[in-house]
Amino acid sequence: MMTERDLDRIIEMAWEDRTPFEAIKLQFKISEAQVIELMRKELKRSSFNLWRKRVNSGVSQKHLKKRNPEINRFKCDRQRTISLNKISKR
Repeated sequence: MMTERDLDRIIEMAWEDRTPFEAIKLQFKISEAQVIELMRKELKRSSFNLWRKRVNSGVSQKHLKKRNPEINRFKCDRQRTISLNKISKR
């Protein structure tokens, strides 16, 4: 069962261009297709359409295959440590 907090975090991660679907799958065990369905359900139609257009464009790096091969992490190296979706203190 997904909590409201989990749902908000998945939407946030999906909206972020640099967070690949694989990172969402790693943390929440849901596929790209499930993320798309969730976004379709939770966003306004116009917001969903903008998001899909961006994800499928060259701007987004939602798919690991489209990313620069030198990027081998899910997050910025300056970002706080994230452990199973919980931000830990430094």
